[in-house]
Amino acid sequence: MQASSPFIIVLALSAGTGLIVLLSARYKMHPFFSLLTACFVTGWLGGLEPEALLTVMKEGFGKIMSSLGFIIAVGTALGMVLQVNGATTAMANAIIRRVGNKRSILAMSLTGFIVGLPIFCDSGYVVLNGLNQSMTRKTGMGVAAMSTAMATGLYVVHCFIPPHPGITAAVGTLNASFGKIIVYGFLVAVPVMLTGYYWAVRAGKKIPQTDTAADTVMEQATGNKPLPRALPAFIPVIVPVLLIALRALAAGFSFWGNEIIEQLLVIGDPAVALVIGLILALCISPKWKPGELGKLIHHGLEKAGGILVIIGAGGAFGMVINALKIQDYLAKTEGLHALGLFFPFLVAVILKTAQGSSTVAVLTAASIVLPFLPGLHLDGENGRVIAVLAMGAGSMAVSHVNDAYFWVITNFSGQELKQVLRVYSMATVFMAVVGILSVYLLSLMIL
Repeated sequence: MQASSPFIIVLALSAGTGLIVLLSARYKMHPFFSLLTACFVTGWLGGLEPEALLTVMKEGFGKIMSSLGFIIAVGTALGMVLQVNGATTAMANAIIRRVGNKRSILAMSLTGFIVGLPIFCDSGYVVLNGLNQSMTRKTGMGVAAMSTAMATGLYVVHCFIPPHPGITAAVGTLNASFGKIIVYGFLVAVPVMLTGYYWAVRAGKKIPQTDTAADTVMEQATGNKPLPRALPAFIPVIVPVLLIALRALAAGFSFWGNEIIEQLLVIGDPAVALVIGLILALCISPKWKPGELGKLIHHGLEKAGGILVIIGAGGAFGMVINALKIQDYLAKTEGLHALGLFFPFLVAVILKTAQGSSTVAVLTAASIVLPFLPGLHLDGENGRVIAVLAMGAGSMAVSHVNDAYFWVITNFSGQELKQVLRVYSMATVFMAVVGILSVYLLSLMIL
């Protein structure tokens, strides 16, 4: 292929990105086909030959699937098992007992944060909604404050902590350290969670109490099974996180190189650690009805498959952008490095606000940002971690009427639309700002 001019490359990139937003947001096309269409348009405008374009797309799709396929599939299955066997509810109850009813809003925020680690934020909200309604009635706190605290607690881990699909896809696309993302992601996520909590308290209490939705969601989620004890419920979540973090920390010490240590630390590989978590989760309820476990895992893998095809298409789009050699021109661009980590943040903000999905926003942003890393001075190991976390912060804002999670909150909490916009949507703005400031402070320490 002949080298295209910088103008043509920028035009191709803009057209592809705009097409993703248009097809996903306005025409409600499935993100897989939006990304696939963008691959062809961007590659064609950028001057790639048809055969070369297809080769690049397949390579990008396969690369992402090889690095993330096991993680997403096992992580999704783990979340569904914990949801069905009542472990997520047991964790929530334990947190509330520790914090107390007087600090019930903080309790719901912490509950969302912990329960949201293994399951998606929308599923987590549905599972915890009955508990949230019960706490609202018992304490007399406003439903807006309680629901926003829980929703933002779930949301922050969805945007910052693997194995949630968006941030995990960004890790794979930028080839960042999975373990470091978990360790540093927690450091960033805590102040962001507290921001959501404080805004929920301040703005939510001003909203008058309203009737809540049905109270049977918890029973539907857990059936008639007795809830497990708190400690066994937490173990399948805590153990994989500790194993992955231990492996990441061990990489920085001199004993990394000892064959025995390396063989032991293979259990800290994200896919292996999540399998261990899944086995531990299955042990919580050893008595499954015939066929029940098989159907549950099958349903989880079907859900994971839908996520993986989107992530794979995002990887293909990123490889097409990389094939246009835009990094060769960016390396000559003066002043680009001044944007630093704020560039990936702004790209994710624009995509999130325009099309609604945090997952699509961050994985698309990762594809766009990848060629820019050298010019942004974020091409080192820690620089890639910072770029991923900056995109995670950007993928939080703004959650509004084009976001499916927004409507989950609205429908299950029983609030009016304007109330959710005023409290929850504004919370996502403040959380994104605190998130990028936290990432910036972190970058001063590790870059």
